[in-house]
Parts: sequence; structure tokens; C-alpha cells
Amino acid sequence: MDKSWMHADRRSKAYEFGVEAFLNFAVENLLTTTHIRCPCVKCVNLKLFGVGIIRDHEYFNGIDQSYKNWTFHGEPWEATTNASRNVEEDDGHGRYSFVSEEIDMDDNDFGDFGSDPYEFANVIGDGDQPVYPGCRKYTKLSALVKLYDLKAKHGMSDVCFTELLILQGDLLPEGNTIPTSIYEAKKTLCALGLSYEKMHACPNDCILYRKEYEDSTNCPTCGISRWKEGKDSILKEGVPAKVVWYFPPIPRFKRMFQSHETAKSLTWHAARKSIDSQMSHPADSPSWKLLDDKWPEFGNEPRNLRLALSSDGFNPHSSLSSRYSCWPVILVTYNLRPWLCMKRKFMMLTLLISGPKQPGNDIDIYLEPLINDLKSLWVGIRGVYDAHNGEYFTLRAALMWTINDFPAYGNLSGCVVKGYKACPICSDDTSSHRLKNGHKICYIGHRKWLPINHPYRRQRAAFNGKPEYGIPPEPLTGEEVLHMVENGDRVCWKKKSIFFDLEYWKYLPVRHALDVMHIEKNVCDSIISTLLEIPGKNKDGIAARLDLLNMGVKTDLQPEYGERRTRLPPGPWNLSRAEKREVCNSFYGMKVPEGYSSNIKNLVSLQDSRLLGLKSHDCHTLMQQLLPVAIRSVLEKPARYAITRLCFFFNAICAKTVDVSKLDKLEEDVVVTLCLLEKYFPPSFFDIMVHLVVHLVREVRLCGPVYFRWMYPLERYMKVLKGYVQNRTRPEGCIAERYIAEEAVEFCT
Repeated sequence: MDKSWMHADRRSKAYEFGVEAFLNFAVENLLTTTHIRCPCVKCVNLKLFGVGIIRDHEYFNGIDQSYKNWTFHGEPWEATTNASRNVEEDDGHGRYSFVSEEIDMDDNDFGDFGSDPYEFANVIGDGDQPVYPGCRKYTKLSALVKLYDLKAKHGMSDVCFTELLILQGDLLPEGNTIPTSIYEAKKTLCALGLSYEKMHACPNDCILYRKEYEDSTNCPTCGISRWKEGKDSILKEGVPAKVVWYFPPIPRFKRMFQSHETAKSLTWHAARKSIDSQMSHPADSPSWKLLDDKWPEFGNEPRNLRLALSSDGFNPHSSLSSRYSCWPVILVTYNLRPWLCMKRKFMMLTLLISGPKQPGNDIDIYLEPLINDLKSLWVGIRGVYDAHNGEYFTLRAALMWTINDFPAYGNLSGCVVKGYKACPICSDDTSSHRLKNGHKICYIGHRKWLPINHPYRRQRAAFNGKPEYGIPPEPLTGEEVLHMVENGDRVCWKKKSIFFDLEYWKYLPVRHALDVMHIEKNVCDSIISTLLEIPGKNKDGIAARLDLLNMGVKTDLQPEYGERRTRLPPGPWNLSRAEKREVCNSFYGMKVPEGYSSNIKNLVSLQDSRLLGLKSHDCHTLMQQLLPVAIRSVLEKPARYAITRLCFFFNAICAKTVDVSKLDKLEEDVVVTLCLLEKYFPPSFFDIMVHLVVHLVREVRLCGPVYFRWMYPLERYMKVLKGYVQNRTRPEGCIAERYIAEEAVEFCT
């Protein structure tokens, strides 16, 4: 059938006649006029419409020109030669045609089943059989993939899915190959996906029962039993007390290269044209170039992978009162294009640490198998098949940094994140001060980052009552940190991180990245809570005023004690009742484009002048755009100016493209902004999150744009993992099974 009209102008007669011929062809083959897949560029055969709507779509949107074989509309599949491999088809390859018909697989997409990329077809056995004798539209495999895709999309239970398979088998003609149970279906899908390993662990996070402890029944460290204790205090032999699910990354990386399109995307960074003084990808950063320069044999192969690791806990249950904490460990691949790096499809779940309590500083025990695989990847994995180039090569990979919130930062890096030395970059030189009345530690003293002759350094009354002659601390290198932890320095470090077992780890300039998402949220919460005086979160109060008095600064703001109540004189950060109402009315009346943020109106309580239920992205939009608008006519000008400067800083640092020539100016501006905040806000405002803002520009300079290193996409992915839980008594098992099933379906579709 002539398909040249698909490339013609939509206003031409040829296109008009072609659309009508296509619709007539579809109706004749599908025998329906109301449930036809729409092949326009927006629907891409995913939605069903009637003939009239499809005709409109073809004219308004245009037909998908890559839809060359109209298999969804009754045309038989026509096998095509994969030119990238320069391999001629023969009769032996004809048996793959049924598999390719519905799931559109390239021969090179076969999974990691030995060195022969065609061995996949032998593993799935009868997967290329038709669903029933004479059926040319679906095979056993393609039908099962589509059915399992429905199960994954709509959260269908195993019992429901089994009954659906039985019903499908009864509806189809005799001799059909539809499995009769979910067990049989999974056996076929396991050939498509990759398996996982279940490792037993000590409930006290002492060891994993592997290698020399594989046959042990009691922990050699704490003596607790390996087996679970029942309600009657009797051990259940063979039932582990704690399990860790491990998804080996090496076979998954191999399978990525056996997909033609993915293998091509993984070398995108080598062919791209970078712009001088502009960073739009980690490939432009000094951290990336350090690996290229220090290990040229690693940098010369563009297929070698650059990775990031993230771990955080989440509650897999719907009940917020539950304290159950499940910890996934996720790998992100940076070789891909910027819009693919942080996509769910390329986030690889590698570990799933079961609850109910978080692993804390003992997380290194669970990371051992992953670190061993990362060490093997650094040495090189031979015999990896590259489908794009049609050759075998040695695959290597390097972990560039980890991405975590601040408490998990301390667990993975081994550094202290609380107390006087809470800043991991300043380390021993952290400027901290304990507030006598507030009973907390504040982190003030940002004047040391100013030029030596800056006038703020000599001002006393506006800051902490003392001049500042210090210099900014130099961040420790990885080699210095390793030397300190190996020599027993326990002031700033709790342990030696397991990541130092990686040969290259100590040479990386940034090993653990600060998460801008959580920093921005905490800073926004502090500002909003202080301005609107939200109880429990307000940084102002009697204790804060007494601490100002103890420091000998802002003595005019000390509490005034009366017979019935204590009065606090208004500070630069205080709003009157009318001003609070005005700020809340500003937020209440704001209208933003659809999808820009949540409905801000729902977050405002006009009765008590508060903002309630702020999520991370709400704080992001407030700090970036909305807060400067809401406070433009309230507050004293100096305090308003300082807050607005901070909002502009976050807006600048979160840009998708970073101008390196402007980073020095941006760093100078943020230091002045923090000094202005010190002048006009109480010391209790300056928790560790506010202090970490001063280090964000340094990490942008070394690692590239922020959006490759923040938790937004990873938190969204954890929400997806949480949605996998169907059985609340076995949440990790649900997640593991649903994950490998989704892997298999994604691999096929």
C-alpha cells in the first residue's frame, strides 16, 4: 500500500486521500469504527477513538511518520534488517518475528544471557508461539506483556490477575497458550527481566549473612539469632529476621548497551558541542574532567559510565502514624542527555533495605555487595555487547558523588551533622555558638567569607558584638579526610565511609553533594514561620531576645516584663497583624500557570494568618518567585531587601545552564546576603541549613547544574515505589516483585 502521503503537506490533496485510505483500511481490518488506535504524533497509538476524531487528529497533529508498519490497524508485520549490525537475515532468525510484532524489539535488545545476544530467544522458549492457532496479531509473549502492563498500571492483585488469565484462556479458542496462573506468567517474564538476590541480615545491622557467615545461625558480633522470633517467643527456623533485596547493577548495565537507542544515548556526551564558560551537564564540570585527566584510559572510552548514588528512607504504609522506614538505594547514570539523566526509566534500584528501623550509620554493612560491584566496574567488565556499534567492549564505571538529605549525608559520609562541628565542609573550623536560653546551637560568623577590608568585618553591635578577622576555612580533600578517619579523629567523623574502598573516591573534589531541595525548603520554612509567627516553628521568642541580650547586641529588643504578660518589642523581622493579613491575602489571590505549583490558595489560612502544609516544591516556588512579591510592601526595607536577595540567589543557582564567569559574583553576593540576615534576624534563625547556603556555589562550580543533584526526581521515584505496596505485611517483597516486573515490561515495550 502506498504510504508516501504520510510525508506530504497536510494541506495537500495527496494527504487528504491518504488519510481516507488509511481509515478505510483500518475499518476493514479491525471491523470497528469506534475503537481504533489513533496514530497521530500526540496519541502515537496509545488512545482509542472513533473515525471522526482520528480524522481530525491526523489533520491537526499530523500522523506519526515513524509508524511505517500499520500493525495496530491490521497490517502484517514486515521484518526489517537492522543496518547498524550489518548482519543479513537468514531463515534461522525468522522465529523472532512473532516476538517483534507487538513489542517492537530490535535483535540487539535481548537481555544479558551470556555472550550471545541472540540467546534471549532460546531462553524464552515458546514465547514466539501465537496465542492460538492461526493468530497473527499476538504471540504468547506479546499478549502476556500487555496483560502484565495492565496489572502494573492499575495495581491489580495477584489473585485478580490469575482469574483474568483463566477467563482469557476460556474465551480464546482451544489450543491457546495463555498461562493459567500468575506463577506460569512470571516464569516467562523472568526470562525478560533480571532477578534479584535476597540476603539475610542481622536485625541489629551488624553483618550480612554472606561469604564466611553464609551458614551462620547467630550473629558473631551481638549473638542475636538469624531467624525471626514469633509472638510466642519461639524461633521460626528458616524465616530470616531481616532481609535485604539486592538488584545487581552489572547485568542491568549490560542490558542498557544491548538496546540500540540506549547505547547510542550513553555516548551522547562525547559528541556534544560544549559552550565555553557554560555548564549545562555534569560532563562540563571539573569533577568529570578530573576523572578524564587523572585516568586517561577511563576518559578515552565514552561508553564508560559516570554514576550518582542516592538513598533515603520512606514509610511504605499509608498511615502517617507508622514509623516503619524502608531504605532503597538508587543509581543514576549521567552519560545520558540532560532530560534523560534523572528520568524514572533510567533510575536503577540496586538495594532495598527492609525496616522497621532505619540503618543509620550502619548502612555501610548493606552497601558491601554494591561497593564490590562498583569496584569490579572500575576494573572493567569484559564482553559487554554494544548494539549501536555492533561490537564487544570492556565496560567501566565510576561513582561521582552521592545525593541525600542532610541526615543521610552524615550516614553515608561518616561525618558529624549535629553539634558544634555540624558543617561537613567547614569541619573543625565551623563557626558555631551555643545559645544559653534557646538551648540550641546557631551557626553565625559568615563575615569571614567577606573580603578582608569589607566594612562589615569591623562592625560589632550589628553582629555578635565582636570584629571579625578570620579567613574562610579550606574544605578538606578526600585524602585529608581519609587520613583523619584512619588516625582515629572522632571530633568531626563518626566512621570511615565504605566508599573509600573505591580506588578513586579520595581524589574526587565533591564526594557527597548537598541537597538544594531540602536546604531551600528548610530556609523557606524558617523565613515563613518567623515572619508569620507560626507557633512551634517561629525562630523568635523570649529565649531568642534574651540570647541577644547575653550577646550584648540589639539590647533595645529585650523583653519588657509586665504584671500580666511579657511584651516583645517589634524587631526588623516582625510583621503587624495587618501586615500578616496582607501577606496571606497576597498568597491567597495569586494565580499561576497550570502545573507550575500546587494551588497556593489551599495552603493559606486567612483566619489565623498562616501557611499550612507546605511541601518541598511549594517552598521552591515560594522562594524562587512568590515570596518577594508577597512581602514587597511590608517589613522594614533592610530586612525585606535581605530576604529578596536570598530568593534571587536560589533562583539564580537553580538555572539549567550555569555561566561560570558569574559564579564568583554570585558567591560574593550570597555571603553579603547572609551577613545582612545576621544583622536583621535573631541568632536562633541561623540553623545549619541556613549556613549550608554559603557552600552551594562551590558545589555548582565543581559539579555543574543543581538539578542533576537534588532530590526532587528521587523523591518522586520513591513515591512510585511506595505505590507498589499491595501487601502491608510484606512491603519490600511487593516493591521487589513489582520492580522486576516493570523492568521486564519496560524492556519489551
